[in-house]
Amino acid sequence: MTESYRIEKDSMGDMQVPDWALWGASTQRAVENFPIAHRPVPVEMIRAFGHLKAACAQANLDLGKLDTTIARAIIDTANEVAQGGHDGQFPVDVYQTGSGTSTNMNANEVIANLATSRLRLSDPDADRVHPNDHVNMGQSSNDTFPTAMHIAAAIAIMNDLLPALTRLQSDLDDKTRRWDAIVKIGRTHLMDATPIRVGQVFSGYAQQAKHAVCLASDAIQHLKIAMPIGGTAVGTGINTHPEFSQRVCDVLARRSGIEFKEAQNHPEAQAAKNTFTLCHGNLKTIAAGLTKTANDIRWLGSGPRCGIFELMVPAIQPGSSIMPGKVNPVICESVIQVACRVIGNDAVVTTADLGGIGSIFELNVAMPVMIDAFLESVTLLANVSNVFVDKLLTDLEVNKQRCEELIDQSLMMVTSLAPEVGYDNAAKLAKQAFEENKTIRELVKEQGLINDTKLDELLDPDKMTRPG
Repeated sequence: MTESYRIEKDSMGDMQVPDWALWGASTQRAVENFPIAHRPVPVEMIRAFGHLKAACAQANLDLGKLDTTIARAIIDTANEVAQGGHDGQFPVDVYQTGSGTSTNMNANEVIANLATSRLRLSDPDADRVHPNDHVNMGQSSNDTFPTAMHIAAAIAIMNDLLPALTRLQSDLDDKTRRWDAIVKIGRTHLMDATPIRVGQVFSGYAQQAKHAVCLASDAIQHLKIAMPIGGTAVGTGINTHPEFSQRVCDVLARRSGIEFKEAQNHPEAQAAKNTFTLCHGNLKTIAAGLTKTANDIRWLGSGPRCGIFELMVPAIQPGSSIMPGKVNPVICESVIQVACRVIGNDAVVTTADLGGIGSIFELNVAMPVMIDAFLESVTLLANVSNVFVDKLLTDLEVNKQRCEELIDQSLMMVTSLAPEVGYDNAAKLAKQAFEENKTIRELVKEQGLINDTKLDELLDPDKMTRPG
């Protein structure tokens, strides 16, 4: 079936646009100019634009700049965009103009056409809602796209990442309490060390998760106080009302529950993206913390007969196509792969912010790839944190018998004897016990170095984890 087209016009002339499309000539040019990733700007950004365009229309209405009827139509249709009702009408590739102009115009055109159709339902002779004069009033792509970045990033962290990290912390806190009486051998430099309670180990993981929650919250704090809207073309605010920016931020705060504030310096807010570099650094740190927990768990669960096997990782799928009965720590591997991606995304965000690459004179021109990488990191970290809890941590168990066996065999139990027999003598005992394949307890008892009561007290593994 042959697709039908209509003719749309912009400042460069006529363009053929599919009849079913709500966008106009500017968007169609971008669709044809950037067939690169064949992947549009993330829907979080599209919905952020919906919130932003509604807030801008409301601000312009309150300032007496925009006709009431047109403003209401823009707000209503922008709300539909914000709610995801027109995601399919935003086809512009991620790898487009670096300022995001094509996506801003995509939003302007879709909202203008929807608003015009809405008005003409009641009045067939109603004037056309113009994408630039009305929807984009008092705005530039140079301040709207970065503002939408702040909205999308802050909302994604608040709604997706923070709840996931809070769940993770709660689960690890629970295991810290439940497993506090179980003692295992500690390890430093991959070698046997002194005992530590399993609860203490997991308290470390829980503290890292708590740090992750704080890092995510901190990112929101940075994002919400540096809104570029109102700077228009180069940060001077040309063609907009002096109160426009803060009024838009106030509306956005009511819509999102996040107290957005106007940037203190508009030239900086548009010329560079240091805030995003900083905030993605927080995401990278969160990823690093997750790898510590995931990697420790997969090593502590290694075995079941020829590894450490102090933890019993739940079996959720066959681990091999050739080795029957094999089970692998696949969720841990998934977490670590996410971290690899997030760390890679951090390089993208940082590079896109560099002077001479993305940040040049009065505008950053690598914003679409920056927000694409940023939102991907948020989504991956949120999803993998939830999967980590649901598919692994919930059913993770401690192999108490194995913990006890390894403690008994550890040569580093000699550490608690050093104050009694001296460091050098304790070192000799460890070496002899290893050579003769004996435990420290067996060797000391054979040599009668310490009476049984005192030896039991010194070699009590739980006591060794509670000094003083």
